[in-house]
Amino acid sequence: MPYASTAAQLAVTSHFPGKKPLLISGPCSAETEEQLLATCTQLAATGRVDMLRAGIWKPRTKPGMFEGIGKPGLPWLQKARELTGLPTTVEVATPQHVEDALAYDVDVLWIGARTTVNPFSVQALADALRGVKVPVFIKNPVHPDLELWLGAVERLAQAGVADIGLIHRGFASYGNTEYRNAPMWHLPIEMKRRLPELPLICDPSHICGNRTGLAAVAQQSIDLDFDGLMLESHIDPDNAWSDAKQQVTPQRLAELLDSLTWRQHTSTEQEFLDKLAQLRTQIDQLDDEILHLLGRRMQVSESIGRYKKENNITILQARRWNEIMERGLRKGDQLGLTDSFIRHYFDAVHLESINRQNSVMNT
Repeated sequence: MPYASTAAQLAVTSHFPGKKPLLISGPCSAETEEQLLATCTQLAATGRVDMLRAGIWKPRTKPGMFEGIGKPGLPWLQKARELTGLPTTVEVATPQHVEDALAYDVDVLWIGARTTVNPFSVQALADALRGVKVPVFIKNPVHPDLELWLGAVERLAQAGVADIGLIHRGFASYGNTEYRNAPMWHLPIEMKRRLPELPLICDPSHICGNRTGLAAVAQQSIDLDFDGLMLESHIDPDNAWSDAKQQVTPQRLAELLDSLTWRQHTSTEQEFLDKLAQLRTQIDQLDDEILHLLGRRMQVSESIGRYKKENNITILQARRWNEIMERGLRKGDQLGLTDSFIRHYFDAVHLESINRQNSVMNT
């Protein structure tokens, strides 16, 4: 069954609190009452934040790392809510976390990436939330598995959670890269395509793992029509007890937000709509031509597969594949296409060609 149909049957809704863009900020971890209250009051004073966040429980990689202040931090967050008038949100990973957070009037909960990856944990949270009217954000799982992310939405929807939102915080990848967690933008875009009614916000702090890339990642998400941002802020980032490199002061956060270009989803100007329709018609026509050409290419691949079968020749011809890729890269460069796109394109075409020839050989 297509996922869209399943989502419709589960009545996944979009009445999420706040506005677009929804801006959430606060420290990675609540460390002391003074630190949390000072950060939250300064954030509120900027006039740019809609919701306060703070890590109360922190799932960490190794024992001995700071794993959050725990339940004693909840009264601090409750006091920040009273002082600023802003709603609050925290990450929960166990049913007890849910119970404790709600006891201290936390307005919105979120499920973290290391919990989303485990269906047993998500189901336990869904059971704990059954009958509770509280909005819940779901972060993408640590590794790039779209079905796990969708499965978490289903589990909460089946438990009757009416207001569900999504947070894109990037995906873990082995080795040193440009990002702490690779954004892999095609995955949140696919989530938005499948579940267009659910608000989707971006967490540049966890994608970047540093301060320098925050603005660029935030702007990319805005350009992709995300519904908001979650950014970590601390009054003294360099001395934060967790994730010091990716946090910014409330003042720097305000400057960062002011530097962004906030875009509209569409326009009511008829001239714009007419011109866009013309260009999209051209795109549709070109896509049709490309698909027809790809169809013809696969027919030739099948002919090659039959010829190889008749002569008992292997499907994979590494030298020929290298020639195709090198030729494609040269041609792509002449046409202004990136190497990354050409490699992805030819990898996909080559895999389909292999599948076609394999089918011919084994029929």
